Amino acid sequence: MFGLTPYTRRNNVAYYDPFRELENFEKAFFGSGEMPTFKTDIRDAGKAFELEADLPGFKKEDIKIDIHGDRLTISAERKNENDEKDDKGNYVYRERSYGAYSRSFDLTGIRAEDITASYTDGVLKLELPKQEETKPEPRRLEIH
Repeated sequence: MFGLTPYTRRNNVAYYDPFRELENFEKAFFGSGEMPTFKTDIRDAGKAFELEADLPGFKKEDIKIDIHGDRLTISAERKNENDEKDDKGNYVYRERSYGAYSRSFDLTGIRAEDITASYTDGVLKLELPKQEETKPEPRRLEIH
């Protein structure tokens, strides 16, 4: 009938913030607006960086790795549908889920053409080779 709701005293005028209430309403109605992400680890392995991204439950075909200029984007999309019907074709159980994930990384100082990727047991591994540092050769200028 009434449900279990924690009791808080809110009769203090200084406690009430109409903007916070409006923001909470907006988040509850529209969602937070943030795209879900996946966890990544980046390790410095000397001549290359090693990136590991946790993408459990995804098929290799559902993962895309795009390079545009100095930006690497990893995106994954999952669509699952489970249907169970009785003899007459009526649903006894039906469940659908959808999820899209995306993360971008800066490739400054990386040889983009030599990046390699592998996907095993829900973990995407990328090897990002570093660019060779070019040191200018010392030279002497002649005075004219």
